[in-house]
Amino acid sequence: MQQKVKYLIVGQGIVGTWMSYFLQERGIAFRIINDSQTKSATSVASGVINPVTGRRIVQTWMIETILPFAIASYQSFEKKMQVDIFKKATAILLHPSEQMKESFDYRLAHENVYLFKKDAAAMNSFFNTPFGTGAIDECYWIDLNKMLLSWRTQLSVEGNYIEAHFDSKDLTLHEKGVRWRNMDADKILFCDGIHSLDHAFFNTLPFAPNKGEALIIKVTGLPTNQIYKSKISIIPWKDDLFWVGSSYEWSFDNEQPTALFKEKMIAALDTYLKLPYEVVDHITGVRPANIDRRPFVGLHPNHPQIGICNGMGTKGCSLAPYFANQLIEHMELGATIEPEASLNRFKNLFNR
Repeated sequence: MQQKVKYLIVGQGIVGTWMSYFLQERGIAFRIINDSQTKSATSVASGVINPVTGRRIVQTWMIETILPFAIASYQSFEKKMQVDIFKKATAILLHPSEQMKESFDYRLAHENVYLFKKDAAAMNSFFNTPFGTGAIDECYWIDLNKMLLSWRTQLSVEGNYIEAHFDSKDLTLHEKGVRWRNMDADKILFCDGIHSLDHAFFNTLPFAPNKGEALIIKVTGLPTNQIYKSKISIIPWKDDLFWVGSSYEWSFDNEQPTALFKEKMIAALDTYLKLPYEVVDHITGVRPANIDRRPFVGLHPNHPQIGICNGMGTKGCSLAPYFANQLIEHMELGATIEPEASLNRFKNLFNR
């Protein structure tokens, strides 16, 4: 039996979740196609929104616009779904060197938007802090696994979720839209992370996948309402478990955990953390990053019935709500997509 919706969405990571959420809020018919057995970067991500980034401690791109939208979106999701997934969590900076302390102090004095001083004595029970501490306000943590699972369950109950591996061979394009298996749609939207590289429509985009690894450790007594950052990040995961990482490998042979990463994390933990801990898991994922570190958002220039919202890199938690919503507004209302994220900047690549 032939079925018809307005949008098909491929992938139910953080972007696909927000895309389908905003479509549902607008009362627009959709189906989401997802292979839950295929590992997504979202499922192993730390789940952090941090308004300050990098060794230079500068504000992240578009944060003054993106952060308020993200906060409102996650709070809306919590209310709708009656789940506790989103909380504020100050990031405590354990300065790893005198140079990093000086960099923090400079930013604090000249561009103090999210930074503030933190008494190192408050951390002495938990960490070695030879170069002192600082802090970043307006950081947030999202329980991504709970979020994605609760939404998947809701979609399944409503009949909007299709558990399937997407293969482009099953997709047919026609003048009025697309057909996938027995499903017709006006448009199909790819929100499937690095797997967009598998589709001929987008495999010329300058994706630059990078592999990330993290340890999950059990620590008793470490406060779970804060994020801890030095050369590594220690982030609340659930109960007394913490996510520790991460690596950024641009050249890798496979997605398997590596002994070298584990050794480095344990050495760093032994340097900073005073509390006993136990490693309970070692996880990996491949992020859909790209060369210019800006998302891919828009419709295919040669096939307007095909769209993409992807390439969020390490900033998916903050960028995904904003750009999923922006793509919908572009398709439904003709709104302009942020130029630095628009697919139009790669128009010439689609004619190869």
